[in-house]
Amino acid sequence: MKNIDTVLFATDFSEVSDHAFEYALSLASTCNARMVVVHVVTDQVDLRNFYVPYVSFDEIDKKIEESAQNMLADFCNKWIEQLPGVTSFVMTGIPHEEIIKKATDVKASLIVMGTHGRQGVDHFLFGSTAERVVKTALCPVLTVRPPQFPLHD
Repeated sequence: MKNIDTVLFATDFSEVSDHAFEYALSLASTCNARMVVVHVVTDQVDLRNFYVPYVSFDEIDKKIEESAQNMLADFCNKWIEQLPGVTSFVMTGIPHEEIIKKATDVKASLIVMGTHGRQGVDHFLFGSTAERVVKTALCPVLTVRPPQFPLHD
């Protein structure tokens, strides 16, 4: 069995991601692995060829990336005592492609991420980042479904 020495955790800052992080943290702690936390800012629709007065798309992109950097820093600071040596990255692009690139760059032994469990038309229209990562990653991928809530009578 291969040692798990680097766990890459991909977050979209949702509750599902927070739930999946518990697994990533447990695995990294148990295996004494380093943790790499990533967030991908999805490429925005490029409207630069259209006339939209008083809007700087470069400024919008910059603000979105700054906000993502701050959110990721807050996320990592919340867990810093349990994540010695954590590294974090914000990338811009197509989420599954950027996650795979970063996993390759850091030589991840395992990728951990949440899945939103879309079904039917939503899955057909939006696909699944987790599914695409599972299909193309060079290392194992642990996907964590949202916690189930009890049914109400």
